[in-house]
Amino acid sequence: MQNEDFPMPLPIAAPLDSISSLSNTPEEPRTPVALDGRTKAAIVVRLLLNEGADIPLEELPESLQAQLTQQMGRMRTVDRHTLGSVVHEFADALDGIGLSFPNGLAGALNALDGKISPQTAARLRREAGVRQSGDPWLRLKALPVETLVELAMAESTEVAAVLLSKLDVAKAAEMLGQFPGPMARRITYAVSQTGAVTPAAVDRIGLSLASQLDDRPVPAFDDGPGERVGAILNQSAAATRDDVLSALDETDAEFAARVRRAIFVFEHIPARVNPLDVPQVVRSIENDVLVTALAAAADGPNAEAAEYLLSNMSSRLADNLRDEITDRGAVKPRDGEVAMNSVVTAIRDLINSGEIEMMTEEAES
Repeated sequence: MQNEDFPMPLPIAAPLDSISSLSNTPEEPRTPVALDGRTKAAIVVRLLLNEGADIPLEELPESLQAQLTQQMGRMRTVDRHTLGSVVHEFADALDGIGLSFPNGLAGALNALDGKISPQTAARLRREAGVRQSGDPWLRLKALPVETLVELAMAESTEVAAVLLSKLDVAKAAEMLGQFPGPMARRITYAVSQTGAVTPAAVDRIGLSLASQLDDRPVPAFDDGPGERVGAILNQSAAATRDDVLSALDETDAEFAARVRRAIFVFEHIPARVNPLDVPQVVRSIENDVLVTALAAAADGPNAEAAEYLLSNMSSRLADNLRDEITDRGAVKPRDGEVAMNSVVTAIRDLINSGEIEMMTEEAES
């Protein structure tokens, strides 16, 4: 809130029962003492703190925090009539607020996170600077562990130690486990040397790390290259998939391994699909497609996957499918491959919608 009487934008975040009770007390005939806006703000803050309210004063600019503290230090006592008058005025000001907006451009960007394009958000952050308001460490603490590890690996041991010290214990432990052994030992030792680090230095480190996030280019694709190639090869013919993977092995074995981890084809079903999820998978596939896929997979490398599906559904349905597979007879290779790809696509759709979870496995050869 900010107006002529209350010049400080007080970040109130608590029930105002005490304010309501005081503002509704009958006015006494005495005239309240004339006070300036800073004094009124200090009175309201003091009252709320006495009532145990949670007031995030750290969100105020540092200059206002200093002014508020200095003002409270100069004050002694306030009579009840003056207190009631100030509270009544403050309550009226709160009642008159119909809508509030984030404080500054940084607050607006946080409120619109995910609603505007990443490119626009990144450009506005660069133009506005990293710290319009708020604490950069709050942003850093919200990052995934993988991103924090990447940031720390590019910094000095001392900076990594400060970063580790500012995180929650659970996240710091997870982060430490992802460092190479020698680096983890250097960082943990450096933590023991952070006792003399000043708050100003920690603040500068936070600002520097946060600025690196804004300097990163916004990726054009949501998935990594390995995941994109793997998704394409999932829908490709087996001969094409094998030929591409062989070529990748020769040119970039590490990338080929990432692609293999992203590939999910029919023969991977026993390792990727929980037995308890098989009935739901079967219900999501048209019967004719399922019969064609199981008939095509009856022999060769996909036989185990076909049997896995049949063994984890109801015995009655499995028996009916076995009869239909026998009646179907031989299936053209192309038709069988299309049907098996359809089964895998149905499983992926269930995973993407959150109805089932994919079990993890090591990269297959």
